Amino acid sequence: MSWRDRVGYVAQALRGHMVRTGLSVGAVAIGVVSVVLLTSLGEGARVYVRREFLSLGANLIIVLPGRTETSGLGGAGISVATHDLTLQDVAALERLGRVRRAAPLTVGRATVRFGGRSRDVLVVGTTAAYRQIRNIDMAAGTYLPWSAAGEPRVCVIGSTVAGELFGARNPLGQLLRVGEERCRVVGVTLARGTSLGMDMDDLVTIPIRWHMQMFDLRSVFRVVVEASDAADLPSLSDRVVREITRRHRGENDVTVITQDALLESFGNIVAVLTLLLAGLGGISLGVAGIGVMNVMLVTVSERTREIGLIKALGASHGQVLWLFLMEAALLTGLGGLLGLAVAYAVTSIFALLFPAFPFTPPIWAAGAALALSMAIGLAFGGWPARRAASLDPVVALNRR
Repeated sequence: MSWRDRVGYVAQALRGHMVRTGLSVGAVAIGVVSVVLLTSLGEGARVYVRREFLSLGANLIIVLPGRTETSGLGGAGISVATHDLTLQDVAALERLGRVRRAAPLTVGRATVRFGGRSRDVLVVGTTAAYRQIRNIDMAAGTYLPWSAAGEPRVCVIGSTVAGELFGARNPLGQLLRVGEERCRVVGVTLARGTSLGMDMDDLVTIPIRWHMQMFDLRSVFRVVVEASDAADLPSLSDRVVREITRRHRGENDVTVITQDALLESFGNIVAVLTLLLAGLGGISLGVAGIGVMNVMLVTVSERTREIGLIKALGASHGQVLWLFLMEAALLTGLGGLLGLAVAYAVTSIFALLFPAFPFTPPIWAAGAALALSMAIGLAFGGWPARRAASLDPVVALNRR
């Protein structure tokens, strides 16, 4: 029996039971869709998180007041800082070698008003260096001034704030009321969307000293330090800790986080979650494989006399075995191809509905799902194929 005859025989057998074939193919397709969609979700989350962290800037070290601690009862957490993280500490960090620039951050919420319109927004206090660290582009005007002399009452607003409060008017030079204070708008940032859960377009930025006075703050919320080179991050992190410890009278009461460490941690977590999601999808493929095995067992039982006739005409044990293995593999292979087509169609729809999320199936997941579906066909079709190949032709021909 030639390979052409075998393929023709298998195709004819599948066409003879279209409903049964369709159900088996559909079951495998559902399993493949599950694997591809779940791994796409995990991979998309990894790419999204990485993109969000990289949008913060490059070669960054983040200094937080309070020390990361672990305990048997409370788990991991940030302890209360013994000393405030002050603007003088920030100035000392700026003087460290291999530090390109450093910017303190303070945050608070306030109602901003202009011309009878008001909006509750996040108010951020920082310095001019923050724009360069975060690569903030301006839609109009300038950012905060470099000189802190006299602490000018100026502010930079996001594009959403500009649209909601000023409409079609030019906001530059206008007096904006922030809480009970007034400031002159000197710039509008270019629309950036959301970054790590913060709407960058719906905030007001003011000089940090004025911000700390307005919200009665003694400690900065964060300090973002930009290293001169990525290779300097490990050593510079240690030097930052030593400098703050020295200034805080020997108390190590800050937490230092590098951008690379955050990316690595999140990458590892998302990779494990992606594999777990793929495993969940693989379970549905396994269930589909059991269904294929049941179908093949029924097929062997129904075609016993046909198998006996084939063997009586000279087909060997191995040829009959491969006939039924091919049938099982073709069933699951067709299901795999159908599942891939459906999965790519679904991800394309999701990409249109949620353009900010990179919902694209990874190539390895598509290849693995297709290969796994074929392997399941061979594995679960093995027992029915062996039963068919082991039939005695005389007994098979006499069975009714």
